[in-house]
Amino acid sequence: MPDAPALPSYASGTSEVPLLGDTIGDNFDRTVAAFGDRDALVDRAGGGRWTYRELAAEVDALALGLVARGLGKGDRVGIWSPNRAEWTFLQYATAKIGAILVNINPAYRSHELEYVLNQAGIRLLVASDAFKTSDYPAMVEEVREKCAALEHVVILGGEGWQALLDAGRGGDRAQLAHLQAGLSADDPINIQYTSGTTGFPKGATLSHHNILNNGYFVGELCGYTERDKVCIPVPFYHCFGMVMGNLACTSHGACMVIPAPAFDPRATLEAVAAERCTSLYGVPTMFIAELSHPDFGEFDLSFLRTGIMAGSPCPVEVMKQVIDRMGMAEVSICYGMTETSPVSTQTRADDSIERRVSTVGRVGPHLEVKVVDPETGLTVPRGEPGELCTRGYSVMLGYWEQPDKTAEAIDAARWMHTGDLAVMDTDGYVNITGRIKDMVIRGGENLYPREIEEFLYTHPDILDAQVIGVPDEKYGEELMAWVRMREGASPLTAEAVREFCSGKLAHYKIPRYVHVVAAFPMTVTGKVRKVEMREKSISLLGLEKAAATKHA
Repeated sequence: MPDAPALPSYASGTSEVPLLGDTIGDNFDRTVAAFGDRDALVDRAGGGRWTYRELAAEVDALALGLVARGLGKGDRVGIWSPNRAEWTFLQYATAKIGAILVNINPAYRSHELEYVLNQAGIRLLVASDAFKTSDYPAMVEEVREKCAALEHVVILGGEGWQALLDAGRGGDRAQLAHLQAGLSADDPINIQYTSGTTGFPKGATLSHHNILNNGYFVGELCGYTERDKVCIPVPFYHCFGMVMGNLACTSHGACMVIPAPAFDPRATLEAVAAERCTSLYGVPTMFIAELSHPDFGEFDLSFLRTGIMAGSPCPVEVMKQVIDRMGMAEVSICYGMTETSPVSTQTRADDSIERRVSTVGRVGPHLEVKVVDPETGLTVPRGEPGELCTRGYSVMLGYWEQPDKTAEAIDAARWMHTGDLAVMDTDGYVNITGRIKDMVIRGGENLYPREIEEFLYTHPDILDAQVIGVPDEKYGEELMAWVRMREGASPLTAEAVREFCSGKLAHYKIPRYVHVVAAFPMTVTGKVRKVEMREKSISLLGLEKAAATKHA
């Protein structure tokens, strides 16, 4: 008899726990009713602490304040701020009235802000006053006249924010209940921008159903209950913060702990110790910074039991230290993308350490994943590499007002094509082995070289530019630009390129290395060989040690 064919690289996530069918606002209200007196939110830097009942009062006041400004279902409300309590208030307030929250990266500069304000048609923008080198009000003023849809700007910490809350405090709760009753779980509720391969970001549009369920099931696999406290040093503008963090907490009655506006290793360790957090999130670079902090031994981390490491390939040794030195015995690895709300695969608490340091887990509940041949689209046998695709409740509604781009990413059978190369083993565990496209992941940030290349083309002395990722021990990858100079122009240094980009591109999009060449390595068909460029760059920059670092 012939041998039975190998199992296909397909897996579906079975579950005895049903999907949630309600909206974010209704789900939040259920939690408030059940756990009103328990801690809901702690903002360490802001000094604020709210129970679920107190948080609901702020959320409802803000929701009615937005209604008083004429905002309602389908209107876009932008949030441009680092992590703080008000970010969370706005996340739930917009969900209650059906307004679509548009996350804007706090590192964006005016050029990127203008694009997002116009592409999403944002009517009201809530912006931070200032953070680090960013003067948010000044950048808003710089672009405001070029953004036709923008009617209201509210600066956090200013009179406008307080006026918004005050207007809602005297509002009619019955009106809010009526508005909530008119919402569907399938309505769009959030737009998150992902850097585009065509040079401009695309707005992944997510529904209540998408992100509420993803947060809920990530929390389920972490074993969350109302007794958990989750330290969230990852940014809210990412799914990691607002979905895996906030929504995982509020769907279980757990407490959200904001250690600082932006990642700070000491502030994170202090928050975990002071609040007795049971769970800690981070990308690998964050855990590396915490573990290597000179005062690490001073902090009582004994309440930690779980957490999530995601956003970037996880070095095996770091994972082992997180388990051994931080006590996070049940720590989980997650894999996903913004377009899938975000998590598609996750390791389980009872997985062996070997599984958790060498794979990104297996498919989540109520989801499907498969690995296909990128050329034929056919599912490959287990153990063979191909493109990872995912399908189910988590797949976005589409890219905001870009049906052509949506059709490129989601096929007719509603499979989201991730662009990542993966291998599924005989037990259904997935290992990410590379990327079909040349996306660079720097410290958890997804960067698309084309966007940076198009900006470098605006430099008067640059004839052509190619941007690649090179290995980096701290960030996983760093950006490097290979440039061809115009005739007669002096070769550019990395410092000169950084100066040209500064203030116009987010800091993480600015190439760390610059290499001036007469020509790029090309294929016979005229395509640039970025793989060869990367190999040469490793040797040129002496990055052999970083390239040899083992990742899951």
